[in-house]
Amino acid sequence: MIGGRGRLVNVYLENTNKRIAFTAGGQYNDKHLDGALERMEETEMNVTDQLNMTMLCDFYELTMGNGYFEAGLQDRITYFDVFFREVPDHGGYAVCAGLDRIIEYILDLHFSEEDIAYLRSKQLFSERFLEYLRNFKFTGDIWAIPEGTPIFPHEPVITVRAPAIQAQLVETFLLLTFNHQSLVATKANRITRAAEGRTVLEFGSRRAQGTDAAISGARAAYIGGCAGTACTISDEVYGVYAGGTMAHSWVQMFDSELDAFRAYCQTYPTNATLLVDTYNSLQSGVPNAIRAFNEVLKPLGITRCGIRFDSGDIAYLTKKARKMLDDAGWTDCKITVSNALDERLIAGLLRQGAQVDSFGVGERLITARSEPVFGGVYKLAAVEDEDGNIIPKIKISENVGKITNPHFKKVYRFYSKDTGMAEADYICLHDEDVDDTQPLEICDPDATWKKKVLTDFTARELLVPVFRGGELVYQKPSLDEIRTYCAGQLATLWPEVLRFDYPHNYYVDLSDKLLKIKLDLLNAGGKSQG
Repeated sequence: MIGGRGRLVNVYLENTNKRIAFTAGGQYNDKHLDGALERMEETEMNVTDQLNMTMLCDFYELTMGNGYFEAGLQDRITYFDVFFREVPDHGGYAVCAGLDRIIEYILDLHFSEEDIAYLRSKQLFSERFLEYLRNFKFTGDIWAIPEGTPIFPHEPVITVRAPAIQAQLVETFLLLTFNHQSLVATKANRITRAAEGRTVLEFGSRRAQGTDAAISGARAAYIGGCAGTACTISDEVYGVYAGGTMAHSWVQMFDSELDAFRAYCQTYPTNATLLVDTYNSLQSGVPNAIRAFNEVLKPLGITRCGIRFDSGDIAYLTKKARKMLDDAGWTDCKITVSNALDERLIAGLLRQGAQVDSFGVGERLITARSEPVFGGVYKLAAVEDEDGNIIPKIKISENVGKITNPHFKKVYRFYSKDTGMAEADYICLHDEDVDDTQPLEICDPDATWKKKVLTDFTARELLVPVFRGGELVYQKPSLDEIRTYCAGQLATLWPEVLRFDYPHNYYVDLSDKLLKIKLDLLNAGGKSQG
């Protein structure tokens, strides 16, 4: 009936006004389509139904799972690490985010009867495997670096210890959640630092790549330092402060710009921020705003108000507007600007002396437009044999940066006792302990001749238990607590690490024991001798 690779096939059920769409990765025929129709009729699938996120996985995770089951490996304990290789925008650090969503996902892992029916229709999976999925529950352990923590390349941010099928199945969701929210949180922090203490609001919902990107992106932006969002539902769901005033359509709706400004001031006298660039910013917008403030707010004794520019030469317009407002006695009137801003444009505006009190940042924040992929990966690091011994595993590549760090690991961060600043991170075996009463030599793994000896330091483990035996053991902090924690942790990084251009390469070293295991595996072509 319908065939061809990469073709989008749409099947409609006119009597129920429902639709299924799927991408044909191979050849599709009447049998495939009839099967889809039958499944829809049986399950009465509705696009408004809540999706089961367990099914948000790459299909190979299911084919591999079935293969593990048929090979008798479904219960083999595995260790997988989530980590990333490069900081976006050539920066010196990233901000970890997304753990809250991952926790909710793990707690809800299950396969519905509809999911089982769909998988059976693929005619790829054994009935024994499908029965296993019907009773599926995550029973493993998870460690993670808390949200808001600065993180660096190659160190484990999340470690999953679980039976093979379970560990494999969660890969896609863990990566997409960690990658997206960490990307936006990192970008938000770069932008808020560029603002030099001025308020930054996230305005990007309408340009986000889908609904979830808008909602969770606003949450991540808040962690990274944004003061609030224009995304209403993120306030409702997560408590990210949502605010807003007017669009150009408000001004256009009235007979005159002045009428529009008067009406808004009358309706929201304590929150009057007027958009002044609908027609002519300096000739009509700012003068009409001043007139509306004088006529409506001044008699009420209100001096706090604002104007916003969304176009034009922001540096020039804000300097002119500031003088006009001050000359008219509205010294407390704040100036907000928006219009495709990012950290470099903001920094440039401030260098030019732009008179800005707050920034509304949209598309370049919510999409991390300058580098919209975080690049986190999920790699096998170890397995357990029948006696519970941990057997390290390594991925070898001709690209040195893609060679993984094997074994079950933990991560320390070292802080100077004198300054409280972070000095380096240290990846070691899970059963290694660092004695911070003794000097410790560390080096840059990419340039091993660069060495330094740490003395008078404190060591803190970064990975904390989140799940044990499938049970949640982590006390989730509030979003405000995460945001405050993030600011505090970023304050421990040296300015050289934080700078936008050519930042200092923060040390992430390997312990001698871990390095030896890695080198032995490399010399053996990846085959463990254990």
